[in-house]
Amino acid sequence: MAVAMAAFFLLPIGIITAIANQTPGLNIITEFVIGYILPGRPIANVTFKTYGYISMVQAIVFVSDLKLGHYMKIPPRHMFIAQTYGAILAGLMNVNTAYIMYSLIPDICTDNAPKEWRCSSANVFYSASVIWGVIGPAKMFGPGSTYNALMWWFLIGFLAPIPFWLLARRYPDSPWKYVHTPVILGATAIMPPAQPVMYPTWFIVGFIFQFYLYRYRHAWWAKFNYVFSAAMDSGVAISGIVIFFAFTYNGVKPPKWWGTEDDCPSFKVL
Repeated sequence: MAVAMAAFFLLPIGIITAIANQTPGLNIITEFVIGYILPGRPIANVTFKTYGYISMVQAIVFVSDLKLGHYMKIPPRHMFIAQTYGAILAGLMNVNTAYIMYSLIPDICTDNAPKEWRCSSANVFYSASVIWGVIGPAKMFGPGSTYNALMWWFLIGFLAPIPFWLLARRYPDSPWKYVHTPVILGATAIMPPAQPVMYPTWFIVGFIFQFYLYRYRHAWWAKFNYVFSAAMDSGVAISGIVIFFAFTYNGVKPPKWWGTEDDCPSFKVL
């Protein structure tokens, strides 16, 4: 059933991803469904979520890789072979890396660990299993529950695009045509584990490449922007490895400035 949900939503979510560069997740929907079917079963909940949500996301990533290969004029068969080998290698490396990190980093994934090793994504995943699996959506959001009013946001989210769509039709040359509520609301879907201080950087990069270059350097944008996006993803992964072994593993302290200290105003907001 979980895989069937992933297959059913793959086409519409793939279209949204291709148009808006936003990939709505099925994590809440899958947790919601299995939470009603099997309440009080956290392991069943996260398993169903993994097969439903992760399968769809991996399929989108697979298609994105094929699109990148198309831009770089790599035959689809060669891309598929490379993806297959990459998936096998990544699976082995992920497991081994996890064991290495647990053996090298004291108190990893605990409150006593340094803030960059507190495993925020894993904690969010665990918290979701408690909310949707142990407690269950019926007790959390059902009639008479504390958070029942939040269910109205499903209806609000469904109706929110309509006023801006009508305004865009009435005034086709106005800025209303650029208001896209699913993209606006979807941008907050990764909070947590993302923190508010991360959003300005994302906004600046997105504004430069998706507005300025698209409008004023369109030839460069059309030729290099998609490949450059993949290069940035690869750069983050490679720099993370270099930073860990060059600085964190060797106990090298980073430079102290207002953006790296816990007493800076941005951290106090959190």
